[in-house]
Amino acid sequence: MHNIFQGDARVGLDTDWRAKSSRLLRVVDAFVVAWAVLGAFVVRFGTESNLVSSGQELFYAWLSVALAVTWWFMLGAWNSRQSRILGAGPDEYKRVAAASLWLFGLIAIFSYVFRVDTARGYVGVALPVGLAGLLLGRWLLRQHLSVDRQKGNSMSRLMILGGPSAVAHLASSLQRAKHAGYQPIAAYTPGTQDGALTEPESGLPVLGYKADTVSILDAIDRCQADAVAVSAGVQLHPQTLRHLGWELAARNVGLIMAPALTDIAGPRIHTQQVAGLPLIHVTTPTLEGGQRVAKRLFDVVVSGALILGISPVMLVLALLIKLDSHGPILFRQERVGIEGQLFRMLKFRSMVVDAEARLADLEDRNEGSGVLFKIKNDPRVTRVGRVLRKFSLDELPQLFNIFGGSMSLVGPRPPLPREVQAYEHDVRRRLLVKPGLTGLWQVSGRSNLSWQDSVRLDLYYVENWSLAGDLVIVLRTVRAVFRSTGAY
Repeated sequence: MHNIFQGDARVGLDTDWRAKSSRLLRVVDAFVVAWAVLGAFVVRFGTESNLVSSGQELFYAWLSVALAVTWWFMLGAWNSRQSRILGAGPDEYKRVAAASLWLFGLIAIFSYVFRVDTARGYVGVALPVGLAGLLLGRWLLRQHLSVDRQKGNSMSRLMILGGPSAVAHLASSLQRAKHAGYQPIAAYTPGTQDGALTEPESGLPVLGYKADTVSILDAIDRCQADAVAVSAGVQLHPQTLRHLGWELAARNVGLIMAPALTDIAGPRIHTQQVAGLPLIHVTTPTLEGGQRVAKRLFDVVVSGALILGISPVMLVLALLIKLDSHGPILFRQERVGIEGQLFRMLKFRSMVVDAEARLADLEDRNEGSGVLFKIKNDPRVTRVGRVLRKFSLDELPQLFNIFGGSMSLVGPRPPLPREVQAYEHDVRRRLLVKPGLTGLWQVSGRSNLSWQDSVRLDLYYVENWSLAGDLVIVLRTVRAVFRSTGAY
């Protein structure tokens, strides 16, 4: 068993990434706030200011120094450089924004109460420029950290504590999401007596079965874990778990509670203390009233603007399609929309006219998974059609479906009626919202995804829809289209 953890020399190196990341963030934050404040000063007073002769300029010079220093310290006070929030999730960005807005809010209150005449142009430049620079810097560092984690570096070594099935599920989930920064290295399954040396599904070494604090701590020491995740099915008395938490805090080892909730987004989860117990409330997602109006308004405004903006491009594409092959410019296909309603989806024609009639002859060459039919080198696709599909240009006419209300800008993939007939009961939840021009499936690999992954992403969207999430997906779609990954 000891040979499994011969990489103990790495442990010191792996823990160094936290200190290095924190130091790098301090330097980047200092550079950005200094740059933003100096820029605001130059915009307000120019580059040839006489600080000695002008009392106002001297005041703003000292104010700039104080503002930069205070801003830098507030970013630390809001814990925006904590290692556990780096690399994944929105917390890092939220804390940076909160610290910045609190600072400038306090400046506004101070100026009003003490009647200090603070130049609006100065504040109006420093805040947006500084905040944008800080967020951009965090994003760039996050990309670097994500690449490093894909190589197995800059990860927290995690021992998973729980039942066998819960351990396997949590381990596989974390291994798929390496950008989160957790590397499962061992399992501890208290209460089980099968004597297995490894967990069969995840392949993690099982370090013990005794349900007492001393044995668990000994296992943590042996595998040199940085954090312990307590998953579902753990057979530990609450008092034992509390004592374990105390011991882990004394050893500076993180404690993570991983409840048996999957594919639930953060805004739906609320923690409430009741009789000393942290109860987790999960709200039910709804798309009614104001939310439905907001989503529809978003669809109309964005689709209308895109139709007007790219109409010349669509005219050129229509002409190329007409010149390339015989047949209509648009391809109309019956698809299933919200609550099972049928509608005619529009696309630029990318195949020969008799493509549907030739489908039966190609069934044996299907490379899709589940109920999907896909062929990478489909012989029915025209020359222009291949280019259209590579960059998803064939889907542009769906903007008219969105403007008309049968589709949404973001949503699950619009299925064919024959696909819906093959749906299992749970998969039919995809039909609770309008299908979308883009969605999580579009920005996560498109045709490269398995059927199970496509369904999981679509159901996640249905369960956790938000307007902010739609905006993020739209931005990610632009990158996915240019990379053309999984498009065929």
